[in-house]
Order: sequence, then C-alpha cells, then structure tokens
Amino acid sequence: MNTKFYKRTFITFFLFIITLVTLALIILPSMIDRKMNPVTEHLPFRIPNDVKEFHKTLIIGDWHADSTLWNRNLINEYDYGHVDIPRLQRGNVAIQMFTTVTKSPAGQNYNRNKTDARDNITALAIVQGWPIKTWNSLFARAVYQSNKIHDLALGDPTNFMLITSQQDIKTLLSRRKNNPKIIGGLIGTEGSHALDGELSNIEKLYDQGFRMMSLQHFFDNKLGGSLHGISNMGLTEFGSEAIAEMLRLKIIIDVSHSSENVVNDVLKITNQPIVISHTGFDGYCKSPRNISDSLMIEIANKGGLIGVGFWDAAVCDNTPKAVAEAIFYGVNLIGPEHVSLGSDFDGTITPGFDTSELQAITYELLELGLSKPSIRKVMGGNMLKFLQQNLPEK
Repeated sequence: MNTKFYKRTFITFFLFIITLVTLALIILPSMIDRKMNPVTEHLPFRIPNDVKEFHKTLIIGDWHADSTLWNRNLINEYDYGHVDIPRLQRGNVAIQMFTTVTKSPAGQNYNRNKTDARDNITALAIVQGWPIKTWNSLFARAVYQSNKIHDLALGDPTNFMLITSQQDIKTLLSRRKNNPKIIGGLIGTEGSHALDGELSNIEKLYDQGFRMMSLQHFFDNKLGGSLHGISNMGLTEFGSEAIAEMLRLKIIIDVSHSSENVVNDVLKITNQPIVISHTGFDGYCKSPRNISDSLMIEIANKGGLIGVGFWDAAVCDNTPKAVAEAIFYGVNLIGPEHVSLGSDFDGTITPGFDTSELQAITYELLELGLSKPSIRKVMGGNMLKFLQQNLPEK
C-alpha cells in the first residue's frame, strides 16, 4: 500500500514538474521579450498626408535589428517587440539587416565588460528552448538564428526574400515594382566571437548566408578590443587574418562595437568600405557608445556608411526628432552619402517608436530642412547603393 502511494506521489510530482517546465517554455520567452524590447508609450504621430505620400516613395533600409534573438515568428504581427513583417511593411521598409546576437556579458554596460563574465544568452537560449548544441557554441547560436531568416524566406516568399548578392538586389527591386510590400532581408553577426575562434567558420557562415560581420560586441575577443571592453587594444594577428578572409569573400565589415584602435587598424588594411551598423555621433551625443567624429570622417572618406541608432545612448533620446537631429548632424559632418539608418531594434533597447512608425523620422527630417534628395539617401538609398556595390555579384 505504501509502495503504491509513493509511486502515485512520484508520478504526480513528476507530471507537475513537467507541466511547470512546459508552461515556463511557453510563457517565459514572451514575458522576457516584452520586458527587454519595450517601446516608450506615446500618442500616434501626426504626419501630414503629403509627408506620408513622400515616405511611400522612399527605399528604406535598416542596417541592424536583433529580431532573430527572440522566439517571435516574424511572419506574424505582435503587440510587443519592434520588428515583424507586417510592421516592416507599414513602415515601408525595403531592406532589413538581421544581426545574430551570440553572447552578452552579465552586467552589460557601455564602459567596461570582462570577456569571461557570465553570459546572458546561454540562459536565454535554454529558456527559449533552443537546440542543446547552442547552449555552449556561439557559432551554433549564429547558425540557429540565421535559419529563422531562411525559414522566413521559404515560409512567406510573397512578402520576404533573402538577399545574399547583387543579383538578389536586382531581383528585389524588380519584384517591388509589382509588389511594393516585399522585403529583402540580410544576415549579419553581432560580434565575431561567433566564429568560436576558428577562421574556417567565416566561410561556413558565408555559406549560411551571412553577408556582414561585426568584429566585437560588448567585450574584447580573439579579434581585438571592444569599445566597451578592458584592453582597448587594436586588431590581433587573428583579427587581421579574419579581416583578410572577410575581404576575400566580400563580407561587409561592421565596426559598431569595436575599439577606436581596432577601427584604425581596419581602415589601414582594408580596400573595401566599412560600416558602423548602429551608433551615434559623439559630436551630437557625447556618449561612451559613440566613437570620435574624426574617425567617422575617416570611415566616410573611404566610402563607408554610418547607421544612426534609435535609442538614448546613441542619440541622447529615443524620439523621432532626436534621431532626425542626429542624422542631420551626421549629414553636415560627413555628407548625405555616408549616413544611414541603424535602429538596433529588438536589441534590448527602448525606442520611442517601432519599425511601423518610420515615417515620423521622414517628417522630422523635413521639418529640419533636409532636402528630399538627401532624405532619400539616408533613409535607405545609401544602403541600397552600398549593397549594390559591395555584395558578391551572384
């Protein structure tokens, strides 16, 4: 009798634990996503009809969104987070770079982070039910997130296509003539610690569709120093070898979180223009997140692009007006041909708007007196031209 009682008790307890774990895997991911990717509450932006019509004529491109980090199916629209296909379409976005986050140090900050600090993404991967191989491999995490973009292109080909080449860009522009809602998506890394220290993984990620790689994130890695790390060092020998391999494959180099010494070293050895996919201008917003204006000028002089972010640490506020003012500052500093959008949507920031509301930036740029040709460039024309010139041909 006692044996039967203990057996029933054990089975009941086991089923209770399984139920709790199942509920946690269903409920916790969306709870975390809501908490980490909010939007500041605001009244609807009042946009004049003529601005709305002008906005519809723009090719809009964004260099940086971390949407694949979360468990949302981007085919569907959500009432949390910042990016999904329906909201991209309402914002008239034509080109979106999706960047894969693979490591984030505990206590992450803009001043000083240890490379060996406890990693936040491991716990997130477990809670979100990612494959076991992603729990201890940064490379596997990058591939897993990139597969979401491949699945998106396969699952909703009417509204989304993967971009890996100049030919794909031509196809996208052709398809948008008859279907202006179709979006072209690209894949990039958020830091090259995703290589797991192996140069051969650069080509493996290229074969997986990656066409942009940032070098660092919030901590120093095998390639060199982070803007938010401890060493402030430049490129390592491994970092230089990685750059050479990226150049060989025509992978776009992103120095968003790199130390100024790394940026200087990259500029010395590359004959290919580089990108800062999400940042601000230090002369407009003095912030440890932003490198010096003088380096921005050097990047622009070599044909590079600066993606202006949509959050307070980049532009000292999170409103469309602040973003527009930072863009306006950048245009005056380095010229309208070198400024782009780099939202950092879904990157655990708190913007004052989501991707469906980008016409508010267009409105604020017009209010500042930026010319319509310049607005066309910064809202996406520059990104389009850069991809047309720097992606592999096929």
